[in-house]
Amino acid sequence: MHSTPRRTLLSAVASLVAVAGLAGPSQAVTKLTDAQAASQLTAAGITRVSTGGCTDRTVSTCTSYDQINQETVSGISTFRSVSGCAITITGGTETGHASGTYSHANGYKVDVRPTTCVTDHITGHYAYSGTRGDGATLYTAPSGNVYAREGSHWDITYYSCGC
Repeated sequence: MHSTPRRTLLSAVASLVAVAGLAGPSQAVTKLTDAQAASQLTAAGITRVSTGGCTDRTVSTCTSYDQINQETVSGISTFRSVSGCAITITGGTETGHASGTYSHANGYKVDVRPTTCVTDHITGHYAYSGTRGDGATLYTAPSGNVYAREGSHWDITYYSCGC
């Protein structure tokens, strides 16, 4: 039996997705506990702060990593390594953020302190991609990850572990 052009194309796309390590429809997202994520982030030299001095996911003044995606942890770790910047996470999976598929609660986002180093790296290396509905300026990395400059922090959405 010969492949149809459509079947060949779908097979090629599936192979590319597998080789590139991109999440496909059949690939589950790996969720981490707060302790698992904290261990990886600390090892990468990344710190966290919270206004409440806590890590409870159900308290909005905490900064929690509970149920964060492995891709998000890998993404911010890659950003740290590539940029050489000190990274402080100020928001994770705790309640109080906007909802949606690619949200903090679903493990796709972290908020990061906007140091000069972080801001210069984002604006100097990623493409300006417009303004979000809430007025946040957007920059998109070649990986597709989106960096939004909100008032007091960078709101970063990690679709993949690349920065």
